[in-house]
Amino acid sequence: MILAELEVYHSRPVAPTRRVALGESVLPVDPPPGFGGILLGGIVANHIGAIDPDSIGDLTKLTTLLEHGLPVPQPRLRYRFQKDTVGLQRSRSRLIGHGDELSFSFDDATSDPAQQVLGAVYAAGALPLRVRSAVLAVVRRGIGWQGPIGPDLVAALAGFDRGQSRSTHALSHPVEWALGVLELDGNGGARSGPGSSAAARGGLRNGATATSRGIGPDPSEIQRRYRRLLIEAHPDHGGSEEGAAQRIADLTEARRILLG
Repeated sequence: MILAELEVYHSRPVAPTRRVALGESVLPVDPPPGFGGILLGGIVANHIGAIDPDSIGDLTKLTTLLEHGLPVPQPRLRYRFQKDTVGLQRSRSRLIGHGDELSFSFDDATSDPAQQVLGAVYAAGALPLRVRSAVLAVVRRGIGWQGPIGPDLVAALAGFDRGQSRSTHALSHPVEWALGVLELDGNGGARSGPGSSAAARGGLRNGATATSRGIGPDPSEIQRRYRRLLIEAHPDHGGSEEGAAQRIADLTEARRILLG
């Protein structure tokens, strides 16, 4: 299943004029960064190793200009951004879902890495203001990424610690997932059922912890619930040995997401 898609139009790498434009895109980012934000961060991470290190500062500055809606002098990274796609070649990047697994698909063999990175950055900058900062924060994680393009990258872009396997729901709604793991309803009480709070309906956005927004559970309640569930999950206190390690890891990660 295609979860997100970005089309980038670009001049040929050997062309004397260097151009980049955006085509059609499917970038779900609600709650941010969503699958769209993960795709954009993945595109950047996939190509950042081929970018001249001296250009990274300019690239980061570009994300700041776009984040705040400021004028962007052209060209950037020697490529001029334009709206017209006539005469340009098309490439496509996708985020694919296979059950609870996510993977990237890059159809970009005819492009230069800088064109793909710029396309992803400009696409993030074109998003509505309410989600733009969160998605560009994910893009910056892609700029700083060092490692393989795989599950660890997906988890890192979504805000999870590396090395943790997560479901597609956890990756797209990390705060909601964390509240569910700790059996909280977003207001400090036990969850009575699915969708029982604003947080469960997506009211808490990725990139802002429940406590930092001032609308989630009290930090002391998060800690109390974490300690109680941790004791219940531990085999030394009667918890089942099967799945104990994953359960404890989930509880710890949920606490980190909610407390920051």
